[in-house]
Amino acid sequence: MPGLPARFAGLILAFAPLFVHRSWCHARILLLGAILAPGRRTVASLLRILGRAHERRFVNFHRVLNRAAWSPRAGARILLGHLITAFAPRGPVVLGLDDTIERRWGKRIAARGIYRDPVRSSDSHFVKTSGLRWLSLMLLAPVPWAGRIWALPFLTALVPSERACRERGRRHKSLLAVGRQLVLQARRWLPGRDLVLVADSSFAALAFLAALSRRGVTIVTRLRLDAALYDLARPRRPGTIGRPRIKGARRPNLAQVLVEEGTRWHRLTVPGWYGTAERTVEVASETAVWWHAGLPVVPVRWVLIRDPEERFSPQALLCTDLVRDPEQILTWFVRRWSVEVTFQETRAHLGVETQRQWSDKAIARTTPCLLALFSIVTLLTARLPARERRAAQAAWYPKAQPTFSDALASVRRALWRERALATSRPKRHRTKPRFALPPPWAYALCNAA
Repeated sequence: MPGLPARFAGLILAFAPLFVHRSWCHARILLLGAILAPGRRTVASLLRILGRAHERRFVNFHRVLNRAAWSPRAGARILLGHLITAFAPRGPVVLGLDDTIERRWGKRIAARGIYRDPVRSSDSHFVKTSGLRWLSLMLLAPVPWAGRIWALPFLTALVPSERACRERGRRHKSLLAVGRQLVLQARRWLPGRDLVLVADSSFAALAFLAALSRRGVTIVTRLRLDAALYDLARPRRPGTIGRPRIKGARRPNLAQVLVEEGTRWHRLTVPGWYGTAERTVEVASETAVWWHAGLPVVPVRWVLIRDPEERFSPQALLCTDLVRDPEQILTWFVRRWSVEVTFQETRAHLGVETQRQWSDKAIARTTPCLLALFSIVTLLTARLPARERRAAQAAWYPKAQPTFSDALASVRRALWRERALATSRPKRHRTKPRFALPPPWAYALCNAA
């Protein structure tokens, strides 16, 4: 097994208290193998890349995922602490919440369901797929050596399908219910920090917004153009009898505000607009109350956005912090694009959707571990010298800033260098031995596809 470079040992050994000693020995091998292995992230692939293809007790490595007693939630707390220290030591902590579908088939995978495939579908074309739905909470923070915002997963939960819950006699939890639990867990882990949650329109629900606002979490998400908005309730006069008013007069919806001639528009230049350097937009913003019969009342600041060059359709955002200015709200919201990038990178480079576990416990642990591996690799890369984490350059491909593939290659290079130093022959051998490609290297080079 490759040794641990001194600069990596502090981070990797931070997860040792989660396991008993024997399980930790196996878990550390799986962690290093998951970083070094190309292609599939099965237990067999992880053992082969570390030269353990003839390990007779290979079943002990499977038991780390399907039987061993350790808490993924406690591991998520450890990982979040390192991420906060490295990338968000001060200021508001901006979190991203989004779901993804892991395409999986098999009769023994009980939690799978039939969902709309967000990658293959479009507005005019609907594609269904069989798979598992995961909800991931990520830290949206600037990575200094990458020069951009990265979404770093630390807490991921499985959202079983309604059919699977019904067959097992369990109460089905909706996506909003699971999302509320994840955010409130992060709120308990970071009691002294301001939390800002950025999410898409799936989480623009009054009950969800009200539950998190009461805990001091600021939510930024999309808002429907036909949402029912009202004036803020006026203060009660002294001596008034009866229940206090919760809202004022009804306001025109945002679709009408968009076409009114009296709407006051202001120009803003937003940096990092969905992968571009910056974008100039026009915004209009006010405070209002969003209300629907039978649901909580949520005061919001809405921000209406339109493009002067008409390259995208007008859209609206909401923020539950009424004193935030529109520029800050837009700056927070455009960070959400990095969430989709992280999902794509984990599929392309970390083997998500290639694992083959069918045990319920192993399924519930493997994908969150692979998503958390994205954050672990980022933390390991931050511990490397600047000269070792440069972007891969080519004559036909100038690359200014490193991406995750460069970060993963840098970490692998450091681990393989430690492996080469550990297996080098002593100098007392005077005759030069014939070079033989080590089996793990042969596996990595010849089975990369």
